[in-house]
Amino acid sequence: MVSEARPAVERAQAALCGGTRGTADRGGISSPMEEIERWFRDLCIAKRSTQKTENLTYLLDIDCIKSPIDQNSQLVAVSCSNHCIRVYNKQTLALVQQFQGHSAPISGIRFAQTNSHFLFSASCDGTLKCWDVRLSSAEAVQIYKGYPNNAFISFDISCNDLVICAGTEKIAEDVYLVFWDARSGTNTDSPGGQEPLGVYSETHNNDITQVRFHPSNPNMVASGSTDGLVNVFDISQETEDDALLATCNSDSSVSFIGWSGKQQEQIFCLTHDEGFFLWDLAHLHNDEPITLIKMQDARKSLKLDSGNLDYLIGGFYHKKADRLFVLGGSHMGKLHFLKCEAGALAHMYSLRDGHSATVRAFYWDSEDNSLLTCGEDSQLVLWKPNAIETSTEKKTTMKLPSDVHRKMRVHSKSTYKSKK
Repeated sequence: MVSEARPAVERAQAALCGGTRGTADRGGISSPMEEIERWFRDLCIAKRSTQKTENLTYLLDIDCIKSPIDQNSQLVAVSCSNHCIRVYNKQTLALVQQFQGHSAPISGIRFAQTNSHFLFSASCDGTLKCWDVRLSSAEAVQIYKGYPNNAFISFDISCNDLVICAGTEKIAEDVYLVFWDARSGTNTDSPGGQEPLGVYSETHNNDITQVRFHPSNPNMVASGSTDGLVNVFDISQETEDDALLATCNSDSSVSFIGWSGKQQEQIFCLTHDEGFFLWDLAHLHNDEPITLIKMQDARKSLKLDSGNLDYLIGGFYHKKADRLFVLGGSHMGKLHFLKCEAGALAHMYSLRDGHSATVRAFYWDSEDNSLLTCGEDSQLVLWKPNAIETSTEKKTTMKLPSDVHRKMRVHSKSTYKSKK
């Protein structure tokens, strides 16, 4: 049985992780993968937005409007360690709006998928908030409240903007996935805050650090936790037990999860000790193994030509290349593009001179092949192929006691729950 399973794994890794290989360069025509690699190699700094020295804060998370109507509506939002949200014009990195409405660290921000005027944020203060980026007012247009003592450390909104899901920090023995009807975000008649639709409470036993809805199926959502588990749910089912479709065990504390593959049937996971895992949910109901890749520590497995890989930031699936990419970095600000192939991660290209400290988040825009990065040096950087930097700002080195880093990235290393 083992000898039969091994070729199946290798076939799956080559087809699902390895991307398009059959269109290699013929007669001077580049394959999609070669074209994408060229875009990565040509990335240069186009713009840089920095803060004044007295106002330095960590930039923690980043998101962009998915379908801008025109260039003036191309907005990027970043969350900051001083509990505020800044909204910039994506092309100029000029500050457009600032929201200051949370009383504790912000754990995530997301633009709505279908109505780009709305921006959502989750916080450890026990609330989620909806902001209208068109308004000059800095007040939230809707507040979503959880249950007493909830501290939200992860969240996401479904692809049809109907459901919000947030994960909580563990309090006593309780940890929850909390759900709301997102449509109430346009209703200002509930000043007391929108109450949850309900919770899942039985499938994790520690902090829920990640929540990620499927890119095209609004009923499917994945969650990751410091208990080492990545759970996949179908929220159209009536009970939590029926909703649980799969449980994948990383044997470590989960720091990032995302969807991958042509049919978005793969799910990948990064861990707080820099592990990388890839599972294929298409194999849930057949005899082929669900685990495609298992790297306990990418820092030890990867060989880089220059610089060190100190941490993994996140990943994204590139439809044109049919390939999963991961971005990592060094504590001095260097960035490393990694590609998923042949059952492992491989170093592809490194970017330098953009940051001077740990990079916390990024956003890859496949429409114009641009990259936005932000981090602990207080800088928001826009990278574009063959760009020439026009900003007059200079990099600012920032090293402060990383209380936010401790709170929002490194979590407890408790015994990981094992679930078949």
